[in-house]
Amino acid sequence: MPHAIFTASDQETLLEVAHAAIRSGLNNDIPASISIPDFPHILTREAASFVTLKTAGSLRGCIGTLEAVRPLIEDVNINAFAAAFRDPRFPPLTEEELDELDISISVLSSPEAMSFRSEQDLLDQLRAGIDGLILEEGHHRGTFLPAVWESLPEPQSFFRQLKLKAGLRADHWSSTLRVFRYRTEVI
Repeated sequence: MPHAIFTASDQETLLEVAHAAIRSGLNNDIPASISIPDFPHILTREAASFVTLKTAGSLRGCIGTLEAVRPLIEDVNINAFAAAFRDPRFPPLTEEELDELDISISVLSSPEAMSFRSEQDLLDQLRAGIDGLILEEGHHRGTFLPAVWESLPEPQSFFRQLKLKAGLRADHWSSTLRVFRYRTEVI
């Protein structure tokens, strides 16, 4: 899906679906049931998303998909549920946390393979605050959303931390390393 501009109504709908998924998870331990044809076309096109949950400004869960494999509205529904109840870094969300919960949704553009001759060449191409990155090396894979630039504003630290997240050493480099960039629209 090309980088889309969602209307205020589309954004509100996506946030409502995320809230409903979490509420359903608290009540039924499954995401909400949704009917895809009931939503506007832009929300039913295949798209990848991440749902990020915060409480008191701190990360509380973040789960998403990197490739468009299902309708956006369904992707948000499943990822909101998973961010609240299946993120292995956190215990399942509780009813008491619901009122304090801040939900954001990042809709990803299609990842684009990057070409580079060296780590420095790659770092020189990065657009701080704009690029999300996917790093792949053998069975290692990791991603940072563009929002991560807020806490890691320098390209070198951003990339080194991404390598660590992918299970590689911070100083790892090889000719088989693959990097893809994407943008997000944050709701």
